Amino acid sequence: MGTFSAPISIGSPDGQRWTPLDALVDTGASIASVPASVLRGLGVEPMRTERFTFAQGETREMDIGQTWIRIAGREVITLVLFNEEGTTPLLGAHALEGVFMGVDPVGKRLVPVGGWMARSAA
Repeated sequence: MGTFSAPISIGSPDGQRWTPLDALVDTGASIASVPASVLRGLGVEPMRTERFTFAQGETREMDIGQTWIRIAGREVITLVLFNEEGTTPLLGAHALEGVFMGVDPVGKRLVPVGGWMARSAA
């Protein structure tokens, strides 16, 4: 697919304060990843730890929380990973799906997408 960055903002849990970030779009990442100091500075608290496997094969238990994210003018509460300082923010699949945005790999940009629903059995 190639990689590209997109402007996002991470909000405080009450949605009153926002921090703009440049995030690497990574549809292979489960959730958004942000340096822990940014999240804590907004008042986001870890709610539990989860196991994450990194591209290099390393597996670690890491804190996750939930807060607001703004992508292309669309906002949603999403899961966020409390990542190490100095790491590049990542925009993962869960956040993208939450705001109904997809990836145009040729144009290296985010695009609006509709939702999909399966017909329920009667």
